[in-house]
Parts: sequence; C-alpha cells; structure tokens
Amino acid sequence: MLRKLIQSLAIAALTALPLAAQDLAAPEGEVILTLSGEIGTTNAGDTAQFDLAMLEALGAETIETTTIWTEGTNTFEGVSLKVLAEAAGIEGGTLRATAINDYAVEIPFEDAVEGGPIVAYRMNGAEMSVRDKGPLWIVYPYDSSADYRTEVIYSRSIWQLDRIVVVD
Repeated sequence: MLRKLIQSLAIAALTALPLAAQDLAAPEGEVILTLSGEIGTTNAGDTAQFDLAMLEALGAETIETTTIWTEGTNTFEGVSLKVLAEAAGIEGGTLRATAINDYAVEIPFEDAVEGGPIVAYRMNGAEMSVRDKGPLWIVYPYDSSADYRTEVIYSRSIWQLDRIVVVD
C-alpha cells in the first residue's frame, strides 16, 4: 500500500512539472513579442510568446510624455516592463531587446521598476504600425525625471521591438 502511494505521488509530481513551467496561455493571435533566455515562465518550448491581447491582459499603463523622436506630448499605452518581467518569471540579468531589423540594445533588469518604462503598443490611442515605430516600443517616462532624459536611456528606447533575450 505504501509503495503504491509513493508511486502515485512520484507520477503526480513528474506530470505536474510541465504545468509549473508553462503558466502562460498560448497566444491565439499573431505573436508580436517573444521572450527567451533566463525566464521562468514559458508557453512555447523554452520561450514566452505574447500576442497583443495577452500584453493587454497584463494591465495597461499610460505615459504622457514628449520624446526626441516625435512632435509634442504623446500618450503611450502599454504594459509596464516590470509587470512583463514578472509575467515571464525574470528575476535579474540583462534584457537584450531586439527590433524587427535585428537592431539590439541592452536594458538592465534594474530598469524594470514601478513608474518606469513600458512596452508600448498604442500611441495616442492607435496601435502603432511598423512604419510608426510599432508594433512595440519601449518608452520611458522621459518628462517625469531628468534621469530619463539621458543618452543612455534614449539608447534603450527601442522601437519595432519583437524579441527580448534575458542573459546573466
């Protein structure tokens, strides 16, 4: 009897492992962002893939700010980088963010803070096309602090984002 119980518990534990590593639902729409590397939560092999609806479901934040690339004050809506990191089980390291054209920047995990950058999917209420720096753009709240108006921060503000690899 004890042997059967131990076998049952072992089988239950082994079959539960894939579920623990796959806490994200699979995207139903077009994948617009893929996270890989040192992530703790996946939904497609060893990656976390997101469609627009999944990013929206993480909760939207809004930043009203000027940028050095646009005219006047714009309203950006997207998911906080902090919330996205939590959803993907990222606990540290460097986020190597890459655009559709393979341009890449490195963003330290420490930037993923409350009130920090967002992965914007709308500007002034409209989804951003590739021509308009979309579909995703990492936007910092530039007008909220002089700390966000530096060449280093501007260099991390990658548009046409489509993937992030987390490295140590």
